[in-house]
Amino acid sequence: MTTPFGATLGWGDRPALLLIDMMRAYFTPGSPFDLGSRAAVDGCAELLGVARAAGIPVVHTRVAYAADLTDGGLFVRKVPGLAVLAEGAGHLGEFVPELEPGAGEVVVVKQYASGFFGTSLAATLTARGIDTAVIAGVSTSGCVRATATDALQHGFRPIVAADACGDRTRAVHDASIFDLGAKYADVTTVAEAGAQLRARNRQR
Repeated sequence: MTTPFGATLGWGDRPALLLIDMMRAYFTPGSPFDLGSRAAVDGCAELLGVARAAGIPVVHTRVAYAADLTDGGLFVRKVPGLAVLAEGAGHLGEFVPELEPGAGEVVVVKQYASGFFGTSLAATLTARGIDTAVIAGVSTSGCVRATATDALQHGFRPIVAADACGDRTRAVHDASIFDLGAKYADVTTVAEAGAQLRARNRQR
């Protein structure tokens, strides 16, 4: 009997790299969202270097709210810690220095988990002829998972680089990667994703 889950979508011809919410909030001791590890920073930095060298489009997402959180809806009520990402609340909403957006790289500011929800991301990728979304960042169970799910629903092939993602515990990360691979995305490594990005540069 054929398994009902986990088929492979494969790579298209026009990938973009989506770096999800690589903000100081996840990597600063004392932050309510600190992951206690910088492994995702290292993985994302490696992918970013490859994408830039190969001329692959790069999109960065981050979360930001108005000072009074009026644009945060129910999300900021469910997750009160998001108040650290409000205007004027401090530096935790800034990108980590290693992953500052470069010239010509798109920055998507969002208020919810998915990089697609309430943003122009789908239109931006479509206008550039993108068919594959290489996704890395934080957190695996939240914004990475939501973005990968929406990428699939918008018709982009989601490729999640598992070792360039991070979450509050290893168990939560692993469970989310397992479920993403079963239902919503192809799961890969930084090394394999980098090789695929370089190959597509040679095809351009």
